Amino acid sequence: MLYNAYELQRTMLSGAAAWASVTSEMLSNPALPIGYLGFGPVMASALDVFAHAAMPRGKPEFGIERIEVGGKAHNVTESIVLRRAFGNLLRFDHEGLPADAPKLLIVAPMSGHYATLLRGTVARMLESCVVYITDWADAKMVPASAGRFDLDDYIDYVIGFLEHIGPGTHMLAVCQPSVPSFAAAAVMGQHEHPCRPATLTMMGGPIDTREAPTSVNDVAMQQPLSWFEHNVVATVPMTYPGAGRKVYPGFLQLAGFMAMNLGSHMISHFGMFKHLVEGDGESAAATKAFYDEYRSVCDMTADFYLQTVEHVFQRHSLPKGEFVHRGEVIDLGGIRDTALLAVEGEKDDISGIGQTRAALHLAHNLPDSRKKYFLAESVGHYGIFNGSKWRTRIAPVLEDWIRQHQKKRLKIVA
Repeated sequence: MLYNAYELQRTMLSGAAAWASVTSEMLSNPALPIGYLGFGPVMASALDVFAHAAMPRGKPEFGIERIEVGGKAHNVTESIVLRRAFGNLLRFDHEGLPADAPKLLIVAPMSGHYATLLRGTVARMLESCVVYITDWADAKMVPASAGRFDLDDYIDYVIGFLEHIGPGTHMLAVCQPSVPSFAAAAVMGQHEHPCRPATLTMMGGPIDTREAPTSVNDVAMQQPLSWFEHNVVATVPMTYPGAGRKVYPGFLQLAGFMAMNLGSHMISHFGMFKHLVEGDGESAAATKAFYDEYRSVCDMTADFYLQTVEHVFQRHSLPKGEFVHRGEVIDLGGIRDTALLAVEGEKDDISGIGQTRAALHLAHNLPDSRKKYFLAESVGHYGIFNGSKWRTRIAPVLEDWIRQHQKKRLKIVA
């Protein structure tokens, strides 16, 4: 019933958004005299803001066509190099990269948004690396015949992607995938897998949520797992390929994120309204572009969602040494030569300070020379991987870490 109610509301809002968009264009048309009246621009702007907020959204495109390196522009090539039911592996490169450029796998979050949320991350790292990224599927679009997808499968996918890319690959996990990526590195290290990552960078990841708990952690701890199963898990309607699949809907995740900072979002939309009234289309377009991405959400399988709540936020299985993959307890001591970089934001309200840094202590068999911690001052969760502070202050630290361990790891692989 939850999903059906949402679909009914979405259909009604889609019609209202279309009406508002057409009316806004009419009021803004210089050929019509009403646009010159005092209330015309105000009404047109208000309707434009409403239409933008209510319109339906699909999966965005990365749209990285050209990149500038050292003052020279290069055409970017995007390709799907591996297709899987629950997520493809994408590759980005350009002719300006040297033949021995580092290979970087970016593990995108499976947390309600598409991998395109990391567009800025990909574009910045593409300046020095051949970039691969996990393009997770919207669970409602995956037929039930494809089977289930849980934390075990997530780890297997990461390992499979690393195997496809080959030895010497560097890995970057942004937020939620820090846990399964850390686990995958440990599993591969335990078995001395030749394709284990040369470096693993974890940014704003909930490795140990007992450190500086945030409101996200509090919500996960306030209710038993059965509450989440009965109240936020829904069944995909018959109108989608994944009909009948149990999912945690993306619209619920979006509602939660919006509610966490409702005041800020209201101010942003009021700012957009003022920019439109004043004729500042460039500023309004920047706000629209952000929310186009932010409101583009997808579903995740109920199995993956519930296991994440249970093991990451409630039982703290990984830091306690109780995390199991395919029936085998994961030994974080298996990480012996994968260099670890933990990045945290000083103002991160999703993953508190210390949650990601905990990984450095848990990898007890890794030499200190292969561990690094970086605290990004005055940076929030989103700013860790996107925006000017990411590009100018954080990305250079990651690039230097990759460079520092590129040759060392290549010697080990050889």
